[in-house]
Amino acid sequence: MIKNEMYKQWKKIKDLPESIKLDLNEMNKQDDIIEDAFNGFLSFGTAGMRGLMGAGTNRINIFTIRQATEGLSNYMDTLDEETKKRGVAISFDSRYNSKEFAYEAARVLGHHNIPSYVFDGIRPTPELSFAVRHLNAFAGIMITASHNPKQYNGFKIYGEDGGQMPPKASDMITSFVRKASDLFAIQAMPIRDLRKNSLIKIIGEDVDEAYLKEAKSVNINHTLIKKAGKNLKFVYTPLHGTGKVLARRALQDAGFMNYSIVAEQTISDPEFPTVKFPNPEFPEAFNLSIKLGNKVSADILIATDPDADRLGAAVRQPDGSYELMSGNQIAVVLMNYILKAKQDNDELPENGVIVKSIVSTELASKIAESYDIKTINVLTGFKFIAEQIKHFESNHNHTFLFGFEESFGYLIKPFVRDKDAIQSTMLLAEVAAYYKEKGKTVYDGLQDIYKKYGFYEEKTISKVFNGSDGKKQMTKIMEKLRNTNLDTFGNQKVVSTEDFQESVKTSQNGQQTKIDLPKSNVLKYWLSDGTWLAVRPSGTEPKIKFYVGTNASNKDTALEKLNNFEEYVHKLVEKLL
Repeated sequence: MIKNEMYKQWKKIKDLPESIKLDLNEMNKQDDIIEDAFNGFLSFGTAGMRGLMGAGTNRINIFTIRQATEGLSNYMDTLDEETKKRGVAISFDSRYNSKEFAYEAARVLGHHNIPSYVFDGIRPTPELSFAVRHLNAFAGIMITASHNPKQYNGFKIYGEDGGQMPPKASDMITSFVRKASDLFAIQAMPIRDLRKNSLIKIIGEDVDEAYLKEAKSVNINHTLIKKAGKNLKFVYTPLHGTGKVLARRALQDAGFMNYSIVAEQTISDPEFPTVKFPNPEFPEAFNLSIKLGNKVSADILIATDPDADRLGAAVRQPDGSYELMSGNQIAVVLMNYILKAKQDNDELPENGVIVKSIVSTELASKIAESYDIKTINVLTGFKFIAEQIKHFESNHNHTFLFGFEESFGYLIKPFVRDKDAIQSTMLLAEVAAYYKEKGKTVYDGLQDIYKKYGFYEEKTISKVFNGSDGKKQMTKIMEKLRNTNLDTFGNQKVVSTEDFQESVKTSQNGQQTKIDLPKSNVLKYWLSDGTWLAVRPSGTEPKIKFYVGTNASNKDTALEKLNNFEEYVHKLVEKLL
């Protein structure tokens, strides 16, 4: 009933944008759609918000974008004037309404006398992270829904270090966002007044050049690239997104000339017409790349998602076909190359460190250990990797070498503080050139790693809980797991359980140790054969993710174990519901 009343209130508002009016008219008498569109406000968390575009409080539109920006503005109003005047950098991707939303954010900031730096066109998320630091801005806003379908958009907030806002500031912003519940009362300064009062500055090529200058430090062996780079054939696609702005220039600066672009997917089309999902994790996203790869005999295919923070790749196999790599496999190949190349150049620091999420492959830790390099595990979310980098800089205790998440996000050089697919594209091309010089492919290189360290297999199993009872079901499952003494999983004993919400690790004999990480609704189980299982509700989607990682001395055994544990996960969920 409340939802219908809110719907009627929106219908009464004069001067609504035409698209909002059309949405409201289409909703008429469709109670289920009205229920969803006006079912409270969009969730605003540590990474901002993301959702379907359209009319309603539970949708992304100019009014909810204003609300989010009002929350940031009210937070900045609590700061001293000098800090506030440092302003906010704003970027946007190729989606519908992204540019409009970027300027709406600038208009709300301007009403609070906060200057903004807005890019003159689409730019990648990692460049926005870089721009915050480069311009000494206090914060950054990225308008994007990353790799979601065309109907989505979102609003991400970055802190002054270029990483996503730390928990304390993020919590304060969230509280301010929730207080700004009257969406139509939020004030926004006209663009002409922003110009008149010097409260907006358009940026672009100046920041591009600064980013590309830093990007030249990403590649390690320039002699190798000069020698083998011209023989390496690879395909790159930005999947209709922002990657095209910087990736080609960065590759050319590094010395890669012999690569092909998927022309159809280099068009910045918000319909993403050539793919169902613009997500480099999905095999279908590589259909056109494979077609072009076969034509030019490419050694590797590289794709970046629409905001160019995630990278996917497909490698040529011995039979000439292409196989999609997992996020963990890409990370392992990149990391192994970094450590070996630096060791060969006598550049491997004694205090070097790898940072990864707790749900990412343990193969990375094993490789790092063989180079006497420490691995630090953090919670899921690249902001936690950014936090570690900030600690290293402050304490001078470690040198950051590589950071990654299994969800296709990697960072090589910390002039950016978020996952960076532009950097990853540059380094993966170098890795491919390295193996090309040896008469091998990246696929061969991955098999060499497995033969040396063991065969590791991982899988993420997502259980979706839609509808009004979805959140309740997810809560119920996590509560039941916490209250169940899971001493076996499948045919293996549970040797220890990590509860990140309680910050406690409990061993099989009941001994407890403290987990020194922020609290998070995650459970992780370690089994007697080295397998691990992690359970985590998604922060942005109605699903619980079950992560499984296992290993064996050969691929077939590792895959068999993984498949068995996947079956156990499905059975476990059935018991918990």
